[in-house]
Amino acid sequence: MNNENWTSTKEFYMLPFFFKSNFSSLFHFLLFYLFLCVVFINTVIIILIYISNHLHTPMYFFLCNLSIVDICYTTVIVPNLLFMYLSGNNTISFCKCFIQMYFYLLAGGMEGILILVMAFDRCVAICNPLHYHSILSKKNCFLLMTACWIVGGYNSFLMTFEASKLHFCNSTAIHQFFCDIKALINIACSNLQHVYNIIYIELLVFGFFPFICSLVSYIKIIKVILKINSTEGRQKAFSTCSSHLTVILMYYICVSSTNMMPTYLNVPEQICSVIYTVVTPMINPLIYSLRNNDVKKALKKLFDVI
Repeated sequence: MNNENWTSTKEFYMLPFFFKSNFSSLFHFLLFYLFLCVVFINTVIIILIYISNHLHTPMYFFLCNLSIVDICYTTVIVPNLLFMYLSGNNTISFCKCFIQMYFYLLAGGMEGILILVMAFDRCVAICNPLHYHSILSKKNCFLLMTACWIVGGYNSFLMTFEASKLHFCNSTAIHQFFCDIKALINIACSNLQHVYNIIYIELLVFGFFPFICSLVSYIKIIKVILKINSTEGRQKAFSTCSSHLTVILMYYICVSSTNMMPTYLNVPEQICSVIYTVVTPMINPLIYSLRNNDVKKALKKLFDVI
C-alpha cells in the first residue's frame, strides 16, 4: 500500500460496547465501585505486609508485588474510561494511547510472571520445606523480583514500540475500551507479520510457559498433599490449592479467550477484558491474602490501632 494512503494519526476513537447500552450508567457505576475496591483492598494488603514483621516472608513479598501490579492493571484503564463517559469525549491522543498500552502490557506480563513465581514459592514450601529459606532468601527474592520487573518492562516497551510504528488507513476507531494492541492491529494497514511474530513469542513466554509451569507446580503440590496423614491438614491444603488454581484458570481462560477471539466478536472480547483487568485484580488479594490467618490477625491488629 502506498504511503499517501496512510493517515497521520494524532488520536484514536474508542468504541466501548457499553457506551450506548441502556444500562450504561449502571455499568459505569459498577466499574467505579470495583475500581475503588481494587485500589482499597490491594493498598490495605501492601500496608499490612509493610508494617507487620511476621509477614516479611517470601510469599508475602510476592503478594505485595502482585497487589502493586493489580492496582496498576485497573488504574491504567478505568479512570480514563470513566472520564470518557462523563465528558462524552471518546478520543484518546496517540501519545496517551501508547502510554496506556505500555503500562497495560507491563501489568499483564507481570501478572503472568507473578502467578508463576507464587506457584513456585508454594511448591518449594510444601515439597521442599527444609530448603525453603535458603532457596528463597531475601537476597534471592529481591534479585528475582528485580529481574521480573526488568524483563516485564523491556517486553512492554518492545511491544509498545512495535505497535507505535503501525500505520492506519481508513479508520482510527478502536472497538475496545482501552488501547489494546490487538484492537490497533485490527485497524492497521501496514505489514503486520513482524508484529504478529513478536506477539506469538510474547504469548508463549509470558502466557503459555508460566501457565504450564504453574500447573506443574500445583500438580507436584497435590501429590505431596495426598500423602498427608491428617484429614484436616489435607483438606486445608486442598482448599488453599484449589482456590489458587481457580484464580489461575479464570485469569488465563479470559486472557486466552480475548486473544483467540475473532475480531467481529468485539462485545464478548470486551467482557472478557473487563473480567481480567478489573474483576481478577479484586479477587486476587481475597484469595491469596485475606483467607490467610496471618493476614487476618494483622488486619485485626491494624483496625484495633485505628
